[in-house]
Amino acid sequence: MSKSFAHLHVHTEYSMLDGASRLGELIQAAKDDGQVALGMTDHGNLYGAIEFYKQCNEAGITPVIGTEAYFENGSRFDRPKRSEMETYHLTILAENNEGYKNLVKISSKAFLEGFYYKPRTDWDLLEEYSKGLIATSGCLGGLVNQLIMKDEFDAALKAASRFQDIFGTDSFFIELMDHNLKEDKIVLPALAEISRKIGAPMIATNDSHYTHQHDAQSHDALLCVQTAAQMSDPKRFKFETEEFYLKTTDQMRHLFRDYEGACDNTLLIAERANVTFEFGKIILPTFPCPDQKTEKAYLEELVYDGMKYRYGDNPAQEVKERIDFELGVINEMGFPAYFLIVWDLCEYARRVGIRVGPGRGSAAGSVVAYCLRIVDIDPIKYDLLFERFLNPGRKEMPDIDMDFDSRYRGEMIKYSSERYGWDKVAQIITFSTIKSRAAARDSNRVLGYPYALGDKIAKLMPPLLLGRDTPIWACFDKTEKYKEGYGMAAELRSLYESDVDARRVIDVARGLEGLRRGDGIHAAAVVIARDPITDYLPVQRKPVAGQPFEDSPIVTQFEMNSVADLGLLKMDFLGLRTLDVMDITLKLIKRVRGIECDIDNVDLEDEKTFELVQNAQTIGVFQLEGAQMRTLIKSLKPTAFEDVSALVALYRPGPMAANMHNDYADRKNGRKPVTYYHDDVKDILESSYGLMIYQEQLMRVAQKLAGYSLEEADNLRKAMGKKKREIIAEHREKFTAGCVANGYGEKFGKDMFDIIEPFADYSFNKSHSVGYGYIAYQTAFLKANYPHEFLSAMLTSTKGDKDKTAIYLAEARAMEIEVRVPDVNESESDFTVVDDYIRFGMSAVRNVGEGVSALIIQAREDGGKFVDFYDFCERVDIGALNKRTIESLAKAGGFDSLGHTRKGLLMVYEMIVDNVVSRRREREAGIMSLFGEISSEQGNDASSRLIIPDVEFEKALKLTYEKEMLGLYISDHPLAGLEKALNAISEKTVMQAKESSEGNMITVGGVITALSRRYTKKGELMATFVLEDLSMGIEVMVFPKTMAIYSERIVEDSIVLVQARVDARDDVVKLIAMDITKPDLQIEGTGPPLRLKITAHSLTKERADELHTILSRYVGDSPVFLHITDKDKETVVRFGANFTVDAKASSLRAELISALGDGCVF
Repeated sequence: MSKSFAHLHVHTEYSMLDGASRLGELIQAAKDDGQVALGMTDHGNLYGAIEFYKQCNEAGITPVIGTEAYFENGSRFDRPKRSEMETYHLTILAENNEGYKNLVKISSKAFLEGFYYKPRTDWDLLEEYSKGLIATSGCLGGLVNQLIMKDEFDAALKAASRFQDIFGTDSFFIELMDHNLKEDKIVLPALAEISRKIGAPMIATNDSHYTHQHDAQSHDALLCVQTAAQMSDPKRFKFETEEFYLKTTDQMRHLFRDYEGACDNTLLIAERANVTFEFGKIILPTFPCPDQKTEKAYLEELVYDGMKYRYGDNPAQEVKERIDFELGVINEMGFPAYFLIVWDLCEYARRVGIRVGPGRGSAAGSVVAYCLRIVDIDPIKYDLLFERFLNPGRKEMPDIDMDFDSRYRGEMIKYSSERYGWDKVAQIITFSTIKSRAAARDSNRVLGYPYALGDKIAKLMPPLLLGRDTPIWACFDKTEKYKEGYGMAAELRSLYESDVDARRVIDVARGLEGLRRGDGIHAAAVVIARDPITDYLPVQRKPVAGQPFEDSPIVTQFEMNSVADLGLLKMDFLGLRTLDVMDITLKLIKRVRGIECDIDNVDLEDEKTFELVQNAQTIGVFQLEGAQMRTLIKSLKPTAFEDVSALVALYRPGPMAANMHNDYADRKNGRKPVTYYHDDVKDILESSYGLMIYQEQLMRVAQKLAGYSLEEADNLRKAMGKKKREIIAEHREKFTAGCVANGYGEKFGKDMFDIIEPFADYSFNKSHSVGYGYIAYQTAFLKANYPHEFLSAMLTSTKGDKDKTAIYLAEARAMEIEVRVPDVNESESDFTVVDDYIRFGMSAVRNVGEGVSALIIQAREDGGKFVDFYDFCERVDIGALNKRTIESLAKAGGFDSLGHTRKGLLMVYEMIVDNVVSRRREREAGIMSLFGEISSEQGNDASSRLIIPDVEFEKALKLTYEKEMLGLYISDHPLAGLEKALNAISEKTVMQAKESSEGNMITVGGVITALSRRYTKKGELMATFVLEDLSMGIEVMVFPKTMAIYSERIVEDSIVLVQARVDARDDVVKLIAMDITKPDLQIEGTGPPLRLKITAHSLTKERADELHTILSRYVGDSPVFLHITDKDKETVVRFGANFTVDAKASSLRAELISALGDGCVF
């Protein structure tokens, strides 16, 4: 017998927040020790099985796939109190493919049927699916061991015997562990005795949770992340020894030298383990064709019918030839069912009124897809290549991503499940990992250091570079891949060397970084299987907040790449919010204007659209609304649809790094000459002014110059994109030879290859650019021609995101489109257009929602507009008379049109609602008064009504309440009229600040909201607030040193100018304040403002009357601002626009000082 060993009880990173062994390090450690096999037994799941299998095979190690199941010593359907649960651990390994399939069934049913805190299996499941499985008695948490520790040996013996009866004499093992725990000393002798009594072989294992012994601290930190504990807490959940690692063969054989055969039996199991996967074999579902037609015949029928729809009864020969070619490739590769499935999904969506996108990705290059209405972009018109989408030389599944109105994505998944079977469709799981900055903060927290240290370390880590993080290790070890990040981490390395605490935090963070944190649902991916999905892979439910567990989505336990490896059909159902906006806009156009706008056949030469785009008025326009994009648009000045699609391709890191976006703009507008590499490629590159911005152009150039077929040209593109040097070298030779053969010469061929090679990094998929460029144009068309409806739809689509809503509200103001507060007499549930203004949607009001909105609208539709608040209370469903709801609507201005002031209504609404509701309930119950039944008219008689006081909040408080309920200032804004003055002294707007680069020093103006002061652990005062302009808000942090200087200027509702450093290292951009000033702003078209200061306690009625009298004598054009101070708070009130004074009058100041005292004017 070989003196090797196989670890068969191993927790990897897929035992999330418990296992700290990364697959690569784990497998390498086993290989380095000469171990011939390795097990994977993660807690209750099979998440990493495919990746584990692949990496083990690459390393020449036998993979033993298993799980440490949660075993219920009762029924998995029981739901006892948690304290009464009898859930134990059980190690189960797959011996062969039948065993793997049974393991999948057990794991899936444990989630689908047995989930209760944990996915639980039970005796019944084990008995039903035991074939091909090997089980062991498990760790200390196993049933057998737990009974031993309770001194119930006979019960332990009985349980072991029952497991043996289920799995068979040769397939149930007594598992021995020794981690130097006192419990090990108790159970080991008893386990040996049970082994002897029932004749069950023993195996030695180590409950491995981390790879190396020195990883124990990182694992301890990981457990603290899981339990939100600190490593200094003696009562925390922790492993008592540092023995839970992948020990060497020598260590294991020495440790279990007294248990004959225990180590050798691990090798026997390893020899028996023979689970195999067949990768690359495509398994498509069968499409239900009508009239017993074959999939091939039905697809051809649909395509030729679609050809007439798209190209007329006499399509060009080019079209027919292209369709025949594409169908030939599709049939030869065995993909008719794929196209039929996608066609069916798009057809269903259109049939039920769900908007479908015009096409994304390379699928827009297929004329077959165009004829099937899977895409709406004509590939022939835009020279889009089928080979870029489906290369006959590569046996790969097509990949058609479908965009749907995001509101109905769930409906599309539901349809798929009904069409192909609920047991054959699932969404696909994703796994989040602990990123570098999060690792630093987690490490800092579990080590118990002040927040500021972890925050400092996190902020010293390099920002995202082209969307990619620099790992912590790469901040300390220079590599070619991460050299830019390494260069930006010099300060982090310096801190590591100089600060002992920081070093400890970083060291622990390195152990946490990259480990799996949790599971989620992929935003788009869905798998559809030919047979029940659990014939191929395990599934689970993913709980959704507020939804019963049994109704929560079913998702695969394998992530997307593993699903694809198994050859299953993976489709992306993407919810695209822009499609929601288009649908809402079109319905508003029809309702408001009575027009059917055919946006799917939009005029691509519309003057209004190009005027809007050329002026960069593209806030809300798909793909074109970012500040830098708008700058590029101004430079490029699009005049044709092709320019719009080019913008989609050019505005990306690669082309921008190569300055291609500016080159395109300059060449288009004559600022630079248009040149070509050779006259023979002019027809290919003319539309892009001689620049190779599309991958399809690269392919066409290879075809034209070097004689490549388009299939070969696509292989060239792919090799260049993936930087496969050996293949690129082969293509260099082939390309050069082709150029020579076509008469261009060897030097030209080599030079041309050197030119096009880097373009693989910059060029973009033209099919995608045209598809998304089309959506961009459609949205620009709607905004240009129907701005009220478009912006109303934008506001509706973003009503749950106040930052985005603020952007579109500001855009409405910029376009001089009025947005009014909600109104119970005009508002719909969503934002809507009334006459020439937009009315705020009631469902977007805090505490209202869609249910209450529907009740109010129904009452209005049934009986007409409400006359007053009493009429409202009498007519709406009692369910809408929730006091919290009424208060919110009143504060938001929802009852303004009824003639009531907000303050007055809020003073009495509760009593009115109580009286009306009581009377209505009595009436409904048939209760009579002493004088008979009270009619609704009598009960609502004016003489019996409570008077609603005619008093109103002062403006600042009124706006504060309005913003509290709506999340935004609607009826007015503290900055109203001051925009130009503020912009004149600000470097950037808040929106531009959010798009600024890390470390930039900028100056931004706005009003202080959401102010929060707090003390650091050192007792120093600091603050955070949101700086808000007319477009949106951004968080500002004021650290103690700055706070000490400027605290008196940091007041809620104050208008300030902030000089700050941009902090863009986290997901949310923030500003670190360096300087704060209070600018003296002048409203446009007015004189210099007059500002008066007075304390709250001295602002008596008499003094207010005197102030009014004085100011009335000096009529002019200067606005008046009254700063009312109360302890550390200052409220600024601006007098009405019709109350302005002559601030330059020489005697005004003297009168004010006489009345209010010195210092009142500033």
